Order: sequence, then structure tokens, then C-alpha cells
Amino acid sequence: MATKRALHFVFKVGNRTETAKFYREILGMKFLRHEEFDKGCDAACNGPYDGRWSKSMVGYGPEDNHFVVELTYNYGVGTYQLGNDFRGITISSPSAVANANKQGYPIVQDGDNHVLTSPDGYKFHIISQEVKGDPVQMVTLASSDLQKSVDYWTKLCGMTLYSRGDNSAVLGYDDNQCKLQLLDIGVPVDHATAYGRIAFSCPESELPEIEKRMKEADQKILTSLISLDTPGKATVQVVILADPDGHEICFVGDTGFRDLSQVDPTANQLLNKGIEEDKSDEWFKKKGISKASG
Repeated sequence: MATKRALHFVFKVGNRTETAKFYREILGMKFLRHEEFDKGCDAACNGPYDGRWSKSMVGYGPEDNHFVVELTYNYGVGTYQLGNDFRGITISSPSAVANANKQGYPIVQDGDNHVLTSPDGYKFHIISQEVKGDPVQMVTLASSDLQKSVDYWTKLCGMTLYSRGDNSAVLGYDDNQCKLQLLDIGVPVDHATAYGRIAFSCPESELPEIEKRMKEADQKILTSLISLDTPGKATVQVVILADPDGHEICFVGDTGFRDLSQVDPTANQLLNKGIEEDKSDEWFKKKGISKASG
């Protein structure tokens, strides 16, 4: 049995109102927890920003057994520049397409699948069929050198290679977990400013070994092993890495993370309160100027 599990993917968002509506009403996900912070994260969870920010976890079920999305919102930043690094999240859900059709939300046909684009430009590939377990099936990231990427994720991160094609590979830690697909795009990977981060958990005892292995292989470590506090909640240990194409990877201690990630029944109310109390959209509109671009 795998000791590591896929947790979530982190997106930066500029409009929490429209973003919340998309995840709730179109994808049909539920907000699981919401936290507000007065200063930037020590591990740059919200990007290279030092000011006030919020984190919202949203998915189809508890983080213990579902791959979810982490939405980071930096107050005062309205847009981020998209790169070619993130290629999409694949979800099996007939209701998402039905929701989009009902509300007139744009859908792009892609073979047998449908593509929904979030308000911030992130792609979701929808398979219109029910599945047992978690509807989130796969995260797809770009690669400039598929073999190099596969070697990194299998030999250094310990993933299993499930399948390999001419320009793509599917990897994962367990048959029943969300998979990672690497797609060779034939050009350098550009993360721009909207770059995200993929997270996995493992036993706390494995974190020093992961860091050591990366150092010995002369791989990039963005944040050495550190403890992160969430006000009023559990402390977690993390190490932040970057793969050969610069994709950010967070490995977090599983015990602390399970304590931290308990579903908060007030998550929706906390998010709504944060949105309501954030008057920045009104202020910028009144001044006739746009929010900053990240």
C-alpha cells in the first residue's frame, strides 16, 4: 500500500465571487474549509506576496479521500498571467455539463469530453459519466522533456508509471488516487505568474529523506523542511520542491495534514463573509482603475 497520497492542486484566483460560483454551481463541488491570513505564507503557498490573503479548499468530498482544489486569493490582485504549464484537471461528472448547459456557461467540445474554463482561465476536462469514488481523475502538467520528467517523478518522487505514450505519461501513487499526467509540449514550460502547485502527503518521517534525496540528485528545493502554522488549527511539516520544468511540488506530513484538513461545516459562511467584507472591487471601480495584475 502506498505511503504517499495525492492531496490537491493550488490555483491563484483574482475574483472570489465568480470563482466560488463556478466551483459551487457549475462543477458542483463543496467548500470544505476557508482561512484568512494577515501575511504571506512562509512557504510561498500564496505565491511571492507578503500581504493579506485567503485559502479556500473545495472538492467533491473530504480531503482524507478526495483530491481537491486549493484557491488562494491575494487581496488587491485581480488577474494573473497564464503560462503553458497547467494543462487541465480531468473530472468524471455528468452533472457538471448539465449545470453548465442550464446556466449558459461556455462549453468547448474536445472529442468525447467537454472543457469548462474557470473565471481565471484554468481548464477542466469533463467526462460525462459517473465513477465510484472521487470524480477528480487526473491533473495534467506540461513537460519539455518527457523522459526527464518521468525519471524525476518515478525515481526521486517514487511514483508508479501507469502508462506511457509518444508524448504523454500517466503516473500515480495508488490505483484509486488522482493521477498525474505529464504532457510533452515540445517547447520550454512557461509558468508566467499564475503558476500553481501540486501537493502530496507522506509520513512525517519520510520528509527528511525526500529532502536528502533531492539534494543528492542536485534537484531544486524551493523551501527546506519547515513547520507551517494555521491559526487555531494543526501545524504541518512541509518541504517544497520543483521538478525539472519548475512545477512546484509540496510534500506534507500526513498526520498533521489530516488534523488540519478536517471538513469545517462553516466553510461556506466563512468564505461568504470574506467576500462580503472585501470591498476592494467596489473601491477600485469607484476610483476607475483596475486591480493589480500578479
